[in-house]
Amino acid sequence: MTSEVIIDVQPKEISIALLEDKDLVEYQNEKREEASYSVGNIYLGRVRKLMPGLNACFVDVGSERDAFLHYLDLGTQFSSYEKYLKQVQSDKKRLYPMAKAQRMPDLPKEGSVQTTLKQGQEILVQVVKEPISTKGPRLTCELSFAGRYMVLMPFYDKVSVSSKIKKSEERARLKQLVQSIRPKNFGVIVRTSAEGKRVAELDAELKVLVKRWEDCITKAQKATKVPQLCFEETGRAVALLRDVFDPTYDGIYVNDDAIFEQVKDYVGLIAPDKKDIVKRYKGTVPIFDNFNVTKQLKSSFGRTVNYKRGAYLIIQHTEAMHVVDVNSGNRTRAENGQEANALEVNLGAADELARQLRLRDMGGIIVVDFIDMNLAEDRQMLYERMCKNMQKDRARHNILPLSKFGLMQITRQRVRPAMDVNVEETCPTCFGKGKIKSSILFTDQLESKIDRMVNKIGIRRFSLHVHPYVAAYINQGMWSLKRQWQMKYGMGIRIVPSQKLAFLQYEFYDKNQQYIDMQEANDSNE
Repeated sequence: MTSEVIIDVQPKEISIALLEDKDLVEYQNEKREEASYSVGNIYLGRVRKLMPGLNACFVDVGSERDAFLHYLDLGTQFSSYEKYLKQVQSDKKRLYPMAKAQRMPDLPKEGSVQTTLKQGQEILVQVVKEPISTKGPRLTCELSFAGRYMVLMPFYDKVSVSSKIKKSEERARLKQLVQSIRPKNFGVIVRTSAEGKRVAELDAELKVLVKRWEDCITKAQKATKVPQLCFEETGRAVALLRDVFDPTYDGIYVNDDAIFEQVKDYVGLIAPDKKDIVKRYKGTVPIFDNFNVTKQLKSSFGRTVNYKRGAYLIIQHTEAMHVVDVNSGNRTRAENGQEANALEVNLGAADELARQLRLRDMGGIIVVDFIDMNLAEDRQMLYERMCKNMQKDRARHNILPLSKFGLMQITRQRVRPAMDVNVEETCPTCFGKGKIKSSILFTDQLESKIDRMVNKIGIRRFSLHVHPYVAAYINQGMWSLKRQWQMKYGMGIRIVPSQKLAFLQYEFYDKNQQYIDMQEANDSNE
């Protein structure tokens, strides 16, 4: 299996696609200008309101809606955190050494938020779930700093090894190694990727993680206002790579110089021999179009998703759950019998649904209505196929066998809103009015825009992005429209086919790839 990561950097957003055998399996999109309450960020927050009935409180971390913190998420070491934070804030000039921090008694699990916290109190909190729908972020006081090989947890005093490392000798070796290099008052969780690593590699990462904690607590010490961001999780590009990076990757392609350097430095840090798989994409075609990501996005999102031989899924999201209906479509293979057809459609649906769960990052409760099957062995085969497909999914999940109504219930960890790509397009030429100019005059309209760009605005080097069919028409022939425009308005005109654009949509970009707004709401009336 070949795996590739494609990173598309635009002025307003960063999009990341993970391909397995050229098939899109994961997609992340992050706005660059918005305040991001990403999972892993640590804030110095202020308790806004106590909720005794829920045994929880609301904390102000700067989000539009106050964040939610349950008593059980304070963690057993909360008293130690609280005392250390007070010691740190009492002296703004010198950081109180972590090694001298006093360990306090564990917080009882049966305690009350009223007796532990008070309104207006400042506490260090970490985001464990991003804002979703009408809910604010979900918080914890059990702080952790994740690296490639281990997770550092201040004030915890034990070393744990990932249960996915099966060999008892390797588990004992790692535990002993980390125990020997672990600083006082820090706990460590050893991740699966640490298997077989030398002590020098583990020690180097541990020092990086301890430095992150020191930088975080220093920001809390010197904070002049609350809430204050004390630690920001690495950018979405690097964060995704940290979780999914595999030395067997064939390539990581980036279309931006700054992000390219960040990713290359990160890969060079965790896998120096794989530094060369990070490549700077410099093609004229948009990077997602070049790797067939745009087309897969258009076909994979939306309410209806087609898969094998006319069968399709209908995916709908409600406030409480995701609901998926499996339909056989126009299949008429009578020679196999109804039961065999139902099994084939359902197995294909299980393959596609496992991909959709990862691709859309669907979380919470998912209920799937498969086509009814009479044979118990067929229902068991479908259940086993779904479990096998979900083994690649990093999110925690649980799958139940089919109920007597033919429904499969799946729960999947939800830490951020489900990814939703709007595949429906507003007509770019009529702007919803329903009537447009004659399509044959579209190139005349483009030429008038080019004339205005060159002769009135004074921009002589630019690229015109259009639908691939339109680009083919403009470029066809020895004496093509493109050649005519270049002879008339200069050689600085480039025609770029873009799959993300609708048929009669167009976009202009200057030589620095900055968007030039030449759209006019009355284009259809010109």
